[in-house]
Amino acid sequence: MHLLDQLEARGLVQQITDRDGLKAALDQGPVTFYAGFDPTADSLHAGHLVPVMLMRWLQQAGHRPIVVLGGGTARVGDPTGKDKTRDMLDEAAIARNLAAQRAQLARYLPEDGDNGAIFVDNADWLLPLRYVDFLREIGKHFSINRMLTAEGTRQRLERNQGLSFIEFNYHLLQSYDFLVLHQGRGCTVQVGGDDQWFHIVGGVDLIRRVEGAQAFGVTVPLLLTADGKKMGKTEGGAAFLDAEKTSPYDYFQYWLNVHDDDVEKLLKLYTPLGLDVIAELCSAGGAMLREAKRVLAREATRMAHGDDEAADADFVSRVLFGKGGLSADERATVVRTLSRSQSFDRTAVTFPISWIDAAVQAGLCESKGEARRLVQQGGARTWDEKVTDGEALVHEPAVLWAGKKKAALVVAG
Repeated sequence: MHLLDQLEARGLVQQITDRDGLKAALDQGPVTFYAGFDPTADSLHAGHLVPVMLMRWLQQAGHRPIVVLGGGTARVGDPTGKDKTRDMLDEAAIARNLAAQRAQLARYLPEDGDNGAIFVDNADWLLPLRYVDFLREIGKHFSINRMLTAEGTRQRLERNQGLSFIEFNYHLLQSYDFLVLHQGRGCTVQVGGDDQWFHIVGGVDLIRRVEGAQAFGVTVPLLLTADGKKMGKTEGGAAFLDAEKTSPYDYFQYWLNVHDDDVEKLLKLYTPLGLDVIAELCSAGGAMLREAKRVLAREATRMAHGDDEAADADFVSRVLFGKGGLSADERATVVRTLSRSQSFDRTAVTFPISWIDAAVQAGLCESKGEARRLVQQGGARTWDEKVTDGEALVHEPAVLWAGKKKAALVVAG
């Protein structure tokens, strides 16, 4: 199967400016391609990874990625999909965000080897621009009438929300990025989200007008989950790649808890597994589907955080749903992993402490009386061990259970 056919079969392609032309270019030899990421936040989240996965597949096939970190365009702000002008970031914030995103993207797009990823900052060529020269040499190729028809611009104007002059320039700047990369690095393909189609076509057209050369644009779909949420969003915010914002365990749980109807689609988009393997994993429901979700969670977490973090998250997830007889080292792994979780209840206590007091402080029981009744009814546990004496002391960090589904971690305060 041709590489482009594979990418389409995985659901990674939404639109292509010239499919036959791109297919021929991929066959003729390694192409250089790019995608841009404006550092408007200090972390990417799972929803940002679809174009990154497309880039990853292209790189593994021998083509060379350029990652444009938009230190220049972040000073303007892409108006696409926004109801109002973005807040302006200062230079220090842009620098911090850029460094954080660069580290995250490098995990997916390695820099070593003959086709290692190239990371550049478009501030290097945008900030030194002389404005009048830019207007004369680049601005003359753009039609105001056409720019007004762009969906994002049209929606803003129709809603009487306005569009600042600085935002109106964003289209020129992103198009110019493509021209600079074409002239300096032989880049012929731009990849982006489908909401970037207008900007991407602008770059393709600018290269044709200025250089008389052919370039291509490819967009990936903008994803909604089966329950209507934007990909990467959770009830508590977003599934960030930053381990301080979303711990590896919470990131694993995000993928483990996706809607059943999304599992096959997400395995194709977010994992390196072959299509035949994915089809087999998703061929039946029940236990097979639960295992498919675990594979998805393990692969997605491994790429974001590495093998060790993925293994620990998988292990702890299994422990919390039935694995008993833990060794001291295994308990330490659980405590270390859950201590970083933003979603698992964690309470600082003073050891030693009675199980009843610990359960009340951790919020497992509303009162000591309720905790005593829970012990008498056989529903109290420390780790996997049933608690028969509510006054028995807990001496070290542990997972306490109230019934089969309610748990909390107590740690030293």
